[in-house]
Amino acid sequence: MKVLNIPNTLTITRIVIIPILITTIIYNQYLYALFLFAVAALTDMLDGLLARLTNQKTALGTFLDPLADKFLLVSSFIIFSVNGWIPKWFAVIVISRDIIVVIGCFLLYMITNTLKVEPVFLGKAAIALELFIPAYVLLNLNVITLPPVHDIFFMLSAALSAISGFQYIYKGFKLTNAHQ
Repeated sequence: MKVLNIPNTLTITRIVIIPILITTIIYNQYLYALFLFAVAALTDMLDGLLARLTNQKTALGTFLDPLADKFLLVSSFIIFSVNGWIPKWFAVIVISRDIIVVIGCFLLYMITNTLKVEPVFLGKAAIALELFIPAYVLLNLNVITLPPVHDIFFMLSAALSAISGFQYIYKGFKLTNAHQ
């Protein structure tokens, strides 16, 4: 199985888009930012789907895909909170959860010499909600004036993110204990 296949190329494309996306936001080029975010979201949708349909799942893709999601969301939430488009507390919760999960994966690998952590449903739901927020903000900046995202939406997304973080921590402890 080739490492550089279409799904992995899509994931790498998403990673390359991130600094360009952030630059367009810094320079108030919101229409370009919306386009780049849409392309990044599309690559996120297609890479996993193509990997499964064409049986091209690779260890590199399994590692890079969630990392690309984290980079996209973390960088978006930092710049969006700095610009006042999303609450700072929300960005802190989501970014903290991602940092904890990444550190947990690293520690799990160091302890067990393996990294086989399956995504949890709440984690996928949290990512879906989190990806909706930058899209909504960028649409609001460009296309039409949309109603503001209410705090209840941020609270729900933050709660899903935190709960899924606890699920990953629990799974990590189970895997660590099973290896001893």
